[in-house]
Amino acid sequence: MVGQVEDLTAQDVQQGVAEGRYLLVDVREPNEVAAEAYPDAVVVPLSTFDPKAIPEPNGKQVVFACRSGKRSVTASLAAQSAGLPYTRHLAGGILGWKAAGLPTKPGR
Repeated sequence: MVGQVEDLTAQDVQQGVAEGRYLLVDVREPNEVAAEAYPDAVVVPLSTFDPKAIPEPNGKQVVFACRSGKRSVTASLAAQSAGLPYTRHLAGGILGWKAAGLPTKPGR
């Protein structure tokens, strides 16, 4: 079903990552990730987004994340257009993640 994106809360995503159900894909740009990062995300910047650059999820569900939740929807729709079943994103992005009291780590 192309064109639909499911909103997940920060708590849902954190729990899913901790339980090994979700692969978190951060689509923010390198300078943003350098300032602050999600603890367990892989980075595939939206500016050079190629769905083939997303690591094999190995049975996990891919969840996109960004700063506020807009670019993650764009990434999900782009992945769906490429034929991938990636329909989930972190609503509210890293801003919502921090507002929920969840940890971030220094960038790399």
